[in-house]
Amino acid sequence: MASLNALSGYERQRELFRLVGRTGRLSIAQICEQFNISEATARRDLEALAEQGLVQRVHGGAVLVSSATVEEPVLRRSHEQEQDKECIGRAAAALVRDEETVFLGSGTTVLQVAHNLVTRNITVITNSLPVINLMSEKQNITLIALGGMLRASELSFIGHITEQAVAEVRADKVIIGIRAISLDQGLTNDYLPETLTDRVILQAGREIIIVADHTKCGVVSTAFVAPLTVMNTLVTDNKTDPDFIESLRAQSIVVLVA
Repeated sequence: MASLNALSGYERQRELFRLVGRTGRLSIAQICEQFNISEATARRDLEALAEQGLVQRVHGGAVLVSSATVEEPVLRRSHEQEQDKECIGRAAAALVRDEETVFLGSGTTVLQVAHNLVTRNITVITNSLPVINLMSEKQNITLIALGGMLRASELSFIGHITEQAVAEVRADKVIIGIRAISLDQGLTNDYLPETLTDRVILQAGREIIIVADHTKCGVVSTAFVAPLTVMNTLVTDNKTDPDFIESLRAQSIVVLVA
């Protein structure tokens, strides 16, 4: 390998990322000494890595971003954090009023919300096959089921047809799960085609409610969905980091701890 002094910007950033991966944290001073570069160049390199979601900028340097693990198919993870998801489901459902129209996204946590809405007099719009099956025979619920390409692992409808259908509806509240929430990187997901559908869903409601247990908070996944500011309310469990919660509240996001 070329000497550190002779590295191109791309090569230097790659080596810099490897160093952060080994140590967990690097300061600007350490980077300048290691690569014999100016503070301005070190900062530009860190900003480039941060824009890619590879590191998190902190005062005086950078730390390694905690990454979300690959998510299991929906049926396999139905019992993961089950008690936390049940509590979140009850708390989120309590935000829905009778006669409202609510969009319910896919995933196990949103399904728990759905279980707590089956007795309500509401209109439900959904692209989730489990939610459709749960509510299809409920006389008190007006059900609007959106089709499209079935993502078998999530039992959800996604893609161009789904997105066109979503664009035609409006909801009082959108309740949707997310793979990862980061203070710096916002809302991220691990499957790009679903990410594009989620972006359209987030535009369908006057109020956006994100439901996510503690394992989804403070981590980053592969594909950017939306900034934190799209979220009106986060419903999470009592294992979520209090500092993370307070940081969201400081940005005028309502956080309910179930």
